[in-house]
Amino acid sequence: MSILIVVNNPRDWPLHIPGVEVVPARAYLSDSNYSVDRSAKVFNLCKSYRYQSVGYYVSLLAAARGHKPLPNVNTIEDLKSQNIIRLLAEDLDDTIQRALTPLSSAEFTLSIYFGQNPQGRYETLSRQLFNLFEAPALRAQFVRDHEWRLKNVRPIAASEIPPEDHDFVVAAATNYFSGQKRRVRKRTVPRYALAILHTPSEPRGASDAKALQRFEKAAEAVGLDVEIITKDDIGRLAEFDALLIRDTTAVNHYTYRFARRAAAEGLVVIDDPDSILKCTNKVYLAELLLRHGVPAPKTLVVHRDNIDQIATTLGLPCVVKQPDSSFSHGVVKIENLQDLEPTVIQLLEKSELVVAQEFLPTEFDWRVGICDRRALYVCKYFMVRRHWQIIKRDDSGQIGGEGSVQTLSVGETPEEVIRTALKAADLIGDGLYGVDIKQIGRRCCVIEVNDNPNIDAGYEDAVLRDGLYREIMGIFLRRIVEHKQAKHER
Repeated sequence: MSILIVVNNPRDWPLHIPGVEVVPARAYLSDSNYSVDRSAKVFNLCKSYRYQSVGYYVSLLAAARGHKPLPNVNTIEDLKSQNIIRLLAEDLDDTIQRALTPLSSAEFTLSIYFGQNPQGRYETLSRQLFNLFEAPALRAQFVRDHEWRLKNVRPIAASEIPPEDHDFVVAAATNYFSGQKRRVRKRTVPRYALAILHTPSEPRGASDAKALQRFEKAAEAVGLDVEIITKDDIGRLAEFDALLIRDTTAVNHYTYRFARRAAAEGLVVIDDPDSILKCTNKVYLAELLLRHGVPAPKTLVVHRDNIDQIATTLGLPCVVKQPDSSFSHGVVKIENLQDLEPTVIQLLEKSELVVAQEFLPTEFDWRVGICDRRALYVCKYFMVRRHWQIIKRDDSGQIGGEGSVQTLSVGETPEEVIRTALKAADLIGDGLYGVDIKQIGRRCCVIEVNDNPNIDAGYEDAVLRDGLYREIMGIFLRRIVEHKQAKHER
């Protein structure tokens, strides 16, 4: 791999780093020799990344040449928007407070070179900002109101690096480039790279440790390089060809930001951002199923002006759900008229709309796991003993019990259950979904379609075992190849 540092004028980069070529920006844009070197990696330190400037075109053409530039055009656009900077940096708040609280000043500026900072006291913050906004040199400004917040972050040109930082920049760059070379040697063409997003510190991940190991093993078996990444690695997504999310998803959450960023970078993504948006909102699902005639419990979308219609429309008891409820959290069973109005009003304090449904008592819920519009696995999720849900929570919201799980083959499952599940999932997309169905006699009702369904060792994989993971990895490989071919044909 050849490493190119691109600057407006080589005199702007008076530093010598072994094995690195310093290239004038206009030469990189116009010299055909640079376009034929497929193994090059470009580090763009031009003076401006303004739209259609020389610096902008360096990153744009580097991406077209397969040179994986830092920064890439998506990062350049992100850094132009204060709203996007604020959105992407939301998850850094705890890190910012820990790092900067000891300071007595009201303002602080942090210089970051290849993910490191000269002061040496802010390694974690520097690395996380670099992972969010991958550019060779960054300058972040923080201000203190009641607490510290990130005011701005911007890329800096080679000419803006002060002389006293030069030795540190050489060391940081050398360290970074040596790491790049080690990673590149691990990959051999035509292998592709898959990232699996899993943050161990997050509660209720979508797969346990053993299942993640089986995902890794299956990925390697089909020829994919695989790496487990965490929520701190959003800036690294351009290194990969595909992303599998195994953290529990939500819209106002880092998982959605990962899906959006990965899709924008051209990665194959499961769960894709569109599926997350659709599946995590019960109001949307209720309207979608009704519109397309998919059988579901009798449902009413509730607002403050139609609370009185719940009992007459659905009867009691009924179930009321927050739009983004999950794992039985935010789902309430209402037994009588006395509790109805105060309970619903309390839920409406968090959302303008909630979903009310008729109560359908069953011994278990069917869960049909679907990927690429095919049913892969089926489970019976049994209710907790003497409870109406598969998960029982105490008054504080903590889990107090979970029902048992029985796994079946698709062939053992009633055809109507599979048919209904596929019809519901097809309305969302071709990703990985878990469709929950209640069966009362011959009637099948879709309770919800979940993106990012749980796949845990010994449960969802109990029938297919390693075959379940190979099926999903095979889907990834096929989509990556198809995506690369389509891109090449364009």
